[in-house]
Amino acid sequence: MALQIVDRRLAGKNKSIGNRERFLRRHQEQIREAVRKAVTGRGIRDMEQGESVTIPKKDISEPVFHHGQGGSRDTVHPGNTDHLRGDRIKRPQGGANGGSGQASDTGEGEDDFVFTLSKEEFMQVFFENLALPHLMRSQIGETPEWKTHRAGYTRDGTPNNLHILRSMRGALGRRLALGSGTRRELVHQKSLLARLERAPLEHESEIRHLRQEILELELRIKKIPFLDPVDLRFRGRVKTPIPTSKAVMFCLMDVSGSMDEGRKGLAKQFFILLYLFLTRHYEKIDIVFIRHHTQAQEVDEDTFFHATESGGTVVSSALELMQKILGQRYPAAEWNIYGAQASDGDNFSNDNGRCREILHDALLPFCRYFAYVQVAETEQDLWREYSELAEGHANFAIRKVTEPEHIYPVFRDLFKKEGEAA
Repeated sequence: MALQIVDRRLAGKNKSIGNRERFLRRHQEQIREAVRKAVTGRGIRDMEQGESVTIPKKDISEPVFHHGQGGSRDTVHPGNTDHLRGDRIKRPQGGANGGSGQASDTGEGEDDFVFTLSKEEFMQVFFENLALPHLMRSQIGETPEWKTHRAGYTRDGTPNNLHILRSMRGALGRRLALGSGTRRELVHQKSLLARLERAPLEHESEIRHLRQEILELELRIKKIPFLDPVDLRFRGRVKTPIPTSKAVMFCLMDVSGSMDEGRKGLAKQFFILLYLFLTRHYEKIDIVFIRHHTQAQEVDEDTFFHATESGGTVVSSALELMQKILGQRYPAAEWNIYGAQASDGDNFSNDNGRCREILHDALLPFCRYFAYVQVAETEQDLWREYSELAEGHANFAIRKVTEPEHIYPVFRDLFKKEGEAA
């Protein structure tokens, strides 16, 4: 009898993980369709949740092998005396499905197969084939965050890091090395003195001289310091940066009178979707909310999404405030900077050139990516200015979103992998 051993240690408690992954790969199309429908139907605030996926029973059927009758057989099939080729068959009576219209007490139905995608699986399908354009983690590590760990011994350090045993061992070795020659000479002189002292009257002057030399040798040995600063050893400690990646996301939104609640809702959904996307690439993300009408203001998230304003529109005020905040809190050498601006395209006519100038000179050179989403169909002067600017900057893109179902396709188009066809 053969013994088969199945090693499932790498699978952990979920021993069916391999089967689940094969199932997900096999039904990729149905899963993607379910995720697309979920994106359209649910609020973007609830994006990071699982989803139930229905697989039609016809798609999960598997081939079955069976034995045929085999052999050579002669079969006579009855002829057809009622119909000829080309005849039309009348629709059966009793309903469109061809049944009698009456319930039956025989046969069994078969339901479609339903399973639930986990939160991680849902987000994986949702962000499939997406990548941050020009993604560069320029500054690895938080500047003030360091990790200290032991790294051998050093000659310099503070008293609390003094390693006594290592220092005493070094002192002993130094004393042995410095006094070895003197001790050998001392032993030799003492042995010579012992021979001469057997006849002291004959070698009195030599004995006196040897005793003087022995005294000097012993004094020389005693002068070797027991502990010297060169013997001290301290516990070495080095600092290494903690690997993290930082990004800041600027959300700019027009809240003037021309932006109704529907347009604001589209803008809010795009910002939330962008934030969810960035969380998959960066460990630390700061969000700066800037709302503007004729004047720009940095606000908290609740005010940004819910407070209402009225009045005209000066878009450059928001761009200028973004520039100011970048200079004060987010140096480009340490932060990956992303900007997202939403507007209906309405702006003070003399301000459009100023918006283009600020983006070209002060913002785009430092941004990894800047996306402008117009939540209105009509193309005004701001759209034309931005269109010309986008032609010369790969990290700047403009798109239109006029319906909630447009958000997902536009988002995929903006952040598709480089080199991938739209």
